[in-house]
Amino acid sequence: MNERNVAKKIAQKLTDAGHVAYFAGGCVRDRLLGNEPKDYDVATSATPAQVQELFPNADAIGAHFGVILVKVDGEHFEIATFRTDGSYKDGRRPENVVFSSPEEDAQRRDFTVNGLFENPATGEIIDFIDGQADLKLKTLRVIGNAADRFSEDALRLMRAVRFATVLEFEIEPVTWQGICDHAHLLEKISVERIQTEFSKILLSSNRRRGLELLVNSGLVKYFLPEVLDLIGCEQPPQWHPEGDVYKHTCIMLEMLQNPELHPEGEQPSVELALSVLLHDIGKPATYTYDEEDERIRFNGHDVVGAEMSEMILRRLKYPNDTIDDVKLMVANHMNFMHVQVMKVSKLKRFMSRETFEQEMELHRVDCASSNGFTDNYNFLLDKKEEFANEPIIPPPLVMGRDLIEMGMKPGPKFKEILTAVETEQLEGNIKNREEALAWVKQTYLDG
Repeated sequence: MNERNVAKKIAQKLTDAGHVAYFAGGCVRDRLLGNEPKDYDVATSATPAQVQELFPNADAIGAHFGVILVKVDGEHFEIATFRTDGSYKDGRRPENVVFSSPEEDAQRRDFTVNGLFENPATGEIIDFIDGQADLKLKTLRVIGNAADRFSEDALRLMRAVRFATVLEFEIEPVTWQGICDHAHLLEKISVERIQTEFSKILLSSNRRRGLELLVNSGLVKYFLPEVLDLIGCEQPPQWHPEGDVYKHTCIMLEMLQNPELHPEGEQPSVELALSVLLHDIGKPATYTYDEEDERIRFNGHDVVGAEMSEMILRRLKYPNDTIDDVKLMVANHMNFMHVQVMKVSKLKRFMSRETFEQEMELHRVDCASSNGFTDNYNFLLDKKEEFANEPIIPPPLVMGRDLIEMGMKPGPKFKEILTAVETEQLEGNIKNREEALAWVKQTYLDG
């Protein structure tokens, strides 16, 4: 049974018990837009206690705010009692709620396109806030007073940008001014919640516009101020005719759609999107102008950028695996210019790293958004085909126990020897185990 049918059964159970039950919020919006809803929320006249009577195994963790979670077939459905909210002293949650009517419940929600209800049994749309009109116009508008809505819950500032980005809606002028005027309230919101919204923005195909909205509204200042330093950071025009580092980064984010890497419209990973955003984050700190050559330089910006990326992502509380991958990709993005002169062993190790495929995409958009060079990218594509018939890093021909059998004592030297054997193997100088053992004896034991 699909999720919508399960949600309809939940609503019907409430209706059969004499309560009003509607689908609410994003699931109504998405269906009207022709998109498959990610989840279904039910709004009802039933109190939390009445909901629990009907669903005795429900989770009442949100009952204080009128919210009960019902689990069916492994999926969670949120059942919320129609309510009005009390004061928001912390800028995130109401101090108390008062159970109310559907009309009053609609007025407490954030944006008109999220304030719609649907009768699950008939499909009728119940619209108290002209949300359908804004859906048709692809307009994001706060319900009621913008200052009140954003002061109540400052996370709505990030949600506004996320909805405008993902849905490709325009933010109407009063709502936009409200976002700009209240950007500082984002300081009240936990970094984990900001990170969640920011990641959704980066995972949208419209991610460039999302970043521009965050910058132009002033929101980015409160969680990723380093991006502002990219604005006006000039680059050598012979390599970057597109403009400053910020514009270069924006173009890359827009171009981050490689059908081969992301088949069937799949979006890039958050690690890749973050790497594109942060790959040149070290340029402002390393900017120099060579008077003699009349040339701008950013010596070591990859190393500095990798360290800055780690610091930024730890501050935003991304998972350690994400931080490690992004740091590695930022640190390596300049090495692509050397691939055609690398020894075969070094090239194979370079291409065998887990992040290599994503780094290829980073390199592709880096060049495509600036100088247009494709030589190194095409070279690596050819090498991928050339190396495809066998493991790029084959199984080792010599192990530590082999060195012990030769009379060597275990120690740090073992790693050096085993790496040297692997290098000879990757270069094609050693073909099999017998040759490898003979090479070790000759190199490290004879004489």
